[in-house]
Amino acid sequence: MTNLDTWQKSSYSGGGEGNACVEIAHRGPHIALRDSKHPSHRHLTLSTSSFTAFIRSLRTPHQE
Repeated sequence: MTNLDTWQKSSYSGGGEGNACVEIAHRGPHIALRDSKHPSHRHLTLSTSSFTAFIRSLRTPHQE
């Protein structure tokens, strides 16, 4: 992910055509996320530290 137009699909994209997932792109000090089913729609941009915290929260089991 070295240029702004390089999007990487999640390794957890599932079966079929693998289009039911998110994609990420490195944008300098930020990470951009988009829906792979709608790549021309708006994307979400997070700082690298916020993206890291987001991924950690997904990996951490939550108790209700």
